[in-house]
Amino acid sequence: MYDITAYLTIKNKTYYTVLTYYVDGIRKQKWVSTGFKENESKRKAEKKLIQIRDEFKNKLETITTTSTEDKKIQISFSDFMIKWLEMIKHQVEESTYTGYKRQIEGRTKKYFTEHPIMLDELKPVHILDFYNWLYTEGLKGTTVTKYHANIRKALDYAVKTDLILTNPAIKVGRPQQEQFIADFYSEDELNTLFKIVKGTQLEVIVYLTAFYGLRRSEVLGIKWSAIDFVNKTITISHKVVTVTDESKENKTKTKTITKSKTKNKSSYRTLPLFKEIEDLLLYTRKMQEYYMSIFKDSYNKQYMDFVCVDELGNLRKPDYVSHKFKDILRKNKLREIRFHDLRHSCRNITCKEKYLHKRNTGLAGSFKFKNY
Repeated sequence: MYDITAYLTIKNKTYYTVLTYYVDGIRKQKWVSTGFKENESKRKAEKKLIQIRDEFKNKLETITTTSTEDKKIQISFSDFMIKWLEMIKHQVEESTYTGYKRQIEGRTKKYFTEHPIMLDELKPVHILDFYNWLYTEGLKGTTVTKYHANIRKALDYAVKTDLILTNPAIKVGRPQQEQFIADFYSEDELNTLFKIVKGTQLEVIVYLTAFYGLRRSEVLGIKWSAIDFVNKTITISHKVVTVTDESKENKTKTKTITKSKTKNKSSYRTLPLFKEIEDLLLYTRKMQEYYMSIFKDSYNKQYMDFVCVDELGNLRKPDYVSHKFKDILRKNKLREIRFHDLRHSCRNITCKEKYLHKRNTGLAGSFKFKNY
């Protein structure tokens, strides 16, 4: 039995019932409008208060009964996370869903299959044990924080759907994140890299990333139609990402998709087309036309408007770029950095024409690299 106290109060000129009760020793409050205005009969509001209190009490007792009798929804925490994943599938972007899926069907499922716990029996200590296990798996605090965020959101949903009364993840402190320090190339290292990638499949991708500080997905999403060779600008408005593909025989696979929406509004931007990049892009377009004439019907014309395609016209995949970049660094004994860190290396560009270009165009300055 729940001991519920209730009293009337006025908010926004309306009578509200304030319910006070305890769950697992924790004091809770709930505000419910009576529907009666301040200038109406207080007696009617008091009668409504009794009705609201009794209905809420019955609801709490029903939940308790459901959790102790065979009507109870028996579901493990691991299975619940899978169910939650299915629920949010059409509420988030495909790339976001793919990230959730990798976490939940990966380490989350593995751990809670080996350490099974029912959803309604989940305690903060179980979640903390899981986080400690993630650390032993070599994950950093920043990654563990992402697991924490997903678990908390999932358990919030469990509370809203009356599967549990409280969210145990709330009592778990957010994992501490490491301070991110970008690792980038010096100007000399950049020039060495440019010489090495010249004429390779990554040349235009590396140059675009280093010159403009773009994300991998943004570089792969650049279209010819977004490049204005007359006004000397390049617009960043598309991205290419890898997402989960479950359409084939229910087997989880991945697919590469293009999106006309970048990470946020500030990611949609128009940049100056530097002379060095313009020359490289014009050469790249000529090579694409050459490959198209050679391979004819075998050439994939679906991505003709994209800059970063292979010899057969296929869209470059994000994972290919990262792996190929790492191979090039190792093969040539260059200092290893992530491809993502290459975008931070643009700060080490010689700005010989920066102010002149800014004065003439009103855009960001033009940059030049040594020995190109």
